[in-house]
Amino acid sequence: MKFRPLHDRVVVRRIEEDMKTAGGIIIPDTAKEKPMQGEIIAAGPGARDESGKLVPLDVKKGDRVLFGKWSGTEVKIDGQELLIMKESDILGIIEGKASVRAAA
Repeated sequence: MKFRPLHDRVVVRRIEEDMKTAGGIIIPDTAKEKPMQGEIIAAGPGARDESGKLVPLDVKKGDRVLFGKWSGTEVKIDGQELLIMKESDILGIIEGKASVRAAA
């Protein structure tokens, strides 16, 4: 990818969730919500504080993250649909094989 985010911005690829419920019901594409999980594809160097010192980001390339439903700006880079968002839009880092679902 030939895109480098600036400051405290990150590029995120959404991670598609299962198309079945726990009971085995298949969810059609038209009824699915956009995933709120993603993988960091690229991260900026960080933001600057009041004194001009660089404050590095807490996330890095390869991290799986959880973000708000309406977070980020959708863009298409090299044919991929991605999100660009500020680090502050990220709710947390998902560790291990955890699966997170939004409450209805």
